[in-house]
Amino acid sequence: MKFRFFIFLISFFFFLAGFSQQKYWVVFTDKNGTEFNPYEYFDEKAIERRIKHNFPLNHYSDWPVNDTYVSQVGQLVEAASKTTRWFNAVAVYAFENQIAEVEKLPFVKDVQEIVTKSVLTAVGKEIDTTLTASKRDLMKRQLERLGGPDFAKNNINGKGVRIAIFDAGFPAVDVHPAFDHIRKDGRILKTYDFVANKENAYRGSSHGTMVLSCIAGKAGDENVGMATEAEFLLARTEMGLREPFSEEENWMAAVEWADKNGADLVNSSLAYTYNRYFRWDMNGKTAFVTKAAKLAARKGILIMNAAGNDGDNDWKIIATPSDVDSVLTVGGISPSKDYHISFSSFGPTADKRMKPNVCAFGKALVAGKTGYSEAFGTSFATPLVTGFVACVLQAKPELTAMQLWEEIQKSGDLYPYFDYAHGHGVPSASYFLEGKKDAEPTFDFNKEKFSLKVVVKDEFFDEEISFDDLKDAIMDAMPSKDDYLFYHIENARGYLDYYYVVKVEQKEVLDLPLENYEKGKKIRVHYMGYTDEFEF
Repeated sequence: MKFRFFIFLISFFFFLAGFSQQKYWVVFTDKNGTEFNPYEYFDEKAIERRIKHNFPLNHYSDWPVNDTYVSQVGQLVEAASKTTRWFNAVAVYAFENQIAEVEKLPFVKDVQEIVTKSVLTAVGKEIDTTLTASKRDLMKRQLERLGGPDFAKNNINGKGVRIAIFDAGFPAVDVHPAFDHIRKDGRILKTYDFVANKENAYRGSSHGTMVLSCIAGKAGDENVGMATEAEFLLARTEMGLREPFSEEENWMAAVEWADKNGADLVNSSLAYTYNRYFRWDMNGKTAFVTKAAKLAARKGILIMNAAGNDGDNDWKIIATPSDVDSVLTVGGISPSKDYHISFSSFGPTADKRMKPNVCAFGKALVAGKTGYSEAFGTSFATPLVTGFVACVLQAKPELTAMQLWEEIQKSGDLYPYFDYAHGHGVPSASYFLEGKKDAEPTFDFNKEKFSLKVVVKDEFFDEEISFDDLKDAIMDAMPSKDDYLFYHIENARGYLDYYYVVKVEQKEVLDLPLENYEKGKKIRVHYMGYTDEFEF
């Protein structure tokens, strides 16, 4: 009897599984019967941005979704949620038998299941603390590494640039002294909680508070972020660090909201990975949010997205929407080593495009709910870069979103070298203030009968210094990127087979057996600002 009851339970659960409630995008065939006036719908700044980017003001993607369609679908499902104008769809909760009925409606073009989970790209937790000397030093260096003081000397601080932040909440932003200067000027223009569907976003996880501080915060008279005079749109799109899962519909709604309200830039710390997509889906084309990110770029919005924190786990690679070609993907470097920090996710994309694009400190001094703390994650490298980008846009307002995307990469301290851990390196303010200077050759390729050697030139290596002898003396010293030589091997298809960072301790840095490299492969080397290549 017990055995029969057990079989019944198994059968019952399988029966229920076939009728489990899921979430779906229901995509409509048209927008018949809708009306749209761009001058009533858009913020003035959004109109200016579209004109600058030659994007139509009255574009089909901006027309509203047909309310009658939404209503009729809503009658057949458990609940209808958010709509997306850009993709003419509504998100719904429904059972499979209900979706089968929805698919029969003549105005339904497609139905796509939503099972995406997103994770905030931060690790560790907030610590309530005073601003100690070591934390003040980190705060100083996280901006110096990008050339922040050079922008500040030239009164470049993001003024007039509008930044939307998508995150898990912004508690204490309305009272924290780190944001006094922003509140005083009324530069938090709008907030919206897409989780609770209401305007107040000053709740939830303090992750968004910390991110905002890396863009524009202050500690007394000192800057935590660069863009201290920018304007802000704050969107809560996620539940939080302790409940870090949400569907991509909030991100979709937020990017349309940001566009409507005139955002120039979007800072996104969200990563959609293996809960919905496979590695081969990280191609900048598959996920719904990638399509939205692409369309945002066409409309003149540059999105900065964290690479992710999967570098030291099984997933390893970047997540979506960081795989989108027009998104500026930001990886992390270690402040103590000045190269890739272990958790920062690696590129390339599934179709072998270079990612990340640039990098910054993956450990940063941030403002939390009640004080200042150190935080780890590419979601803090990203806002450091977003603040930098805002400064560039202030200094060069003529740049379009994609020109900005390109110029930021060219300003990288490794450019034109790249790899799948650092991209083109850390952006540099000097590139925009002084231009790119021609680098003096710092090494030679010496081809011998059986090997290729990379040898540092005499004037860039002091043979009297022994790193081993000085090890104890420099334990507390911060490294420089000039201590390291970067190199990669590129195959004939243009993809990297591998790449390394080598500490320069002797003039002959590399000795590569020629027999290991087939014809057509290239080695590309970067050292002390100079890049050169050799084809085998």
